[in-house]
Amino acid sequence: MDMTLDRQFQQYFTALDRAGNEDRCFLCRRAPADVKAFFGFREDGTPIEAQKYGIEDVVLDPKLDIMSYRGTRPICAVCQLNLDTLLLTDEGRELLGRVLHELEHEREKLWSSEG
Repeated sequence: MDMTLDRQFQQYFTALDRAGNEDRCFLCRRAPADVKAFFGFREDGTPIEAQKYGIEDVVLDPKLDIMSYRGTRPICAVCQLNLDTLLLTDEGRELLGRVLHELEHEREKLWSSEG
């Protein structure tokens, strides 16, 4: 077995251990197949609507990481892109801080039955 492939398997299984044996994004809970579908690909890496968009020859590179297993918890490429987008705004960090504060301390405001 290739040493790099072995290392990738070890990272994957170690990350699953840290995540309670769930192969899902820690933030949005998408499975790898869901992440591929979000980007318009089937689980095997082929485009979902290839003929419609004229991309029959396009295939998602199997080496492309759609999930990162290297951090504290698995994170998907969708969440990474969302965070990158938020942080590109002038108020990104402050806005994230406010959202986290609301989720932690103002839950009743967010989830009340009254608008």
